[in-house]
Amino acid sequence: MTTAIRSFGPVTHGTTASRPLLIVAALLLASFVVGFDTRVFAVGLPDLRAAYSLSVDEASWLSTIANAPQILIASGVAWLATVFGVRLIMIPAALVYAIVSLEIPMVNDGPLLFVLHAIRGLLLGVFIPTTIMVIFRNLDKRYWLVGIAIYALRAPLSQNLGFVLVGVYGDYLGWQWMYWQDVIVAPLIALLLFIAAPKEEINFGLLKQADWGGMMLLGSSMTMLYIGLDQGNRLDWFASGTIIALLAGGSILAVGFLINESMVDHPWAHFSVIMSRNIGLGYAIIVCYALSSAGASIAIPGFLQNVIGLRPISISTLYLVGAVIPVFLFITVALLLLRRFDARLCIVIGLALMALGSQLGSKLTIAWAPWNFFPTIIFQTAGQSFAFFAAVVYLIGNSDPSRSTAVSAYIQVVRLGSVELATSALATLQRHREQYHSDILNGPVAATSQQLHVLLSKLQHVFGTGTRAHVESLSTVAGKIQSQAMVLAYSDLFVLSCLAAIFGLLIAVFMVSMPYGPLHPEFQHQARGDTKPDDRV
Repeated sequence: MTTAIRSFGPVTHGTTASRPLLIVAALLLASFVVGFDTRVFAVGLPDLRAAYSLSVDEASWLSTIANAPQILIASGVAWLATVFGVRLIMIPAALVYAIVSLEIPMVNDGPLLFVLHAIRGLLLGVFIPTTIMVIFRNLDKRYWLVGIAIYALRAPLSQNLGFVLVGVYGDYLGWQWMYWQDVIVAPLIALLLFIAAPKEEINFGLLKQADWGGMMLLGSSMTMLYIGLDQGNRLDWFASGTIIALLAGGSILAVGFLINESMVDHPWAHFSVIMSRNIGLGYAIIVCYALSSAGASIAIPGFLQNVIGLRPISISTLYLVGAVIPVFLFITVALLLLRRFDARLCIVIGLALMALGSQLGSKLTIAWAPWNFFPTIIFQTAGQSFAFFAAVVYLIGNSDPSRSTAVSAYIQVVRLGSVELATSALATLQRHREQYHSDILNGPVAATSQQLHVLLSKLQHVFGTGTRAHVESLSTVAGKIQSQAMVLAYSDLFVLSCLAAIFGLLIAVFMVSMPYGPLHPEFQHQARGDTKPDDRV
């Protein structure tokens, strides 16, 4: 009797590109498109609300519909790239993405607007997973670290450059360029891949063994959880039947996915590829990183826009000088360190810098101006560059590169899921802390309060006397209390951001060095100038 050998996911292999620099350029642009479009959409949503005459609820659902399809398809894209090759997946997606981006600003129909954003989000979900697969399938091993650096550069760069782009588009070129920028960039990505990406035959053997059920279960479960998290704060979480249904349904499908992967003969992303101590700790570091970076990314623009009342263009110089320009230096330094030292060193340096930046931000007062945030931004940007880059290297270095198809699926889930979880949790915390501080500050304010009457009498010199002047004076006092409550709430976010980074440092204590492989410092030292052109996975 013969026992069939059970596989644990497709083996990743490909053809080494003969023009690696063009491939690297395509990776750079693809990574930027994902980061820029996601961040630009979030920052520019108020302008889009005005342009499309959307209500608050409609704008919230538009944001969810524009982003949720990314996680629906992102986990399965690596498998599609393994079967059909990068050219057949990426080039058509980039061209269709350009067409959809061209059409959206011309649409006046509400339902069509939502449909086009859903299609755009689905196509956007193709870019990042394909970027990872290009690194392992089509780049020589000596370029792997450079490829991952480009992938990691996307996070801190897009988070900060989004304000610069929205400021320029909103005040000078027009909000339409939030979409039309991709009409230029996406075809350029397709052209670079058409020239440089090697032609690969369709893997019909792997296609016959497709685990369609597993892909649909993971994609659907993560999408339901993502929507539940994204809308949870607005709908007050478990007070909403919609949120309960989404979170419960997504959790059930996730369990179904794990059962499916343990039973089918040819699982698409068997969980054994991540069942190791180092990989589990690496994912925990990613979650801590997401919490720490989300705190700063919410608090700084929230204070500058909601408390001071500045538009993105007014704070774009701060982000340009404090983050966009230095981030290239930080990634380069991290790359040099990772070539010579274990990834844990960069993780510790990055989290320590993020903790320092958040600690400085926690000293926030209502008297702060934009440039008071400069130390916080530059420390956060440096920390994000080091920590995220090194964490991805550590995760992949502790995985079997030949199983990168399965590993990539989980990386996409953690990447999108942790960011959404952190953003939703911190948005809820910010709302509750603002209410708490507002209640505390309003405690001494009463109709019989002597301090209130003294303050109102002083405001009479501004608003005059009479009923209307009295109402305006009370409104001014209420506005000042609300502003102070918001300041204290944003300060609390910085404190939590700092604590998340410190917790990540505690996790790093238990991490051990990654095994020898293409991303190990010793391999990098030996491979420089010695790697054969056909040496690939």
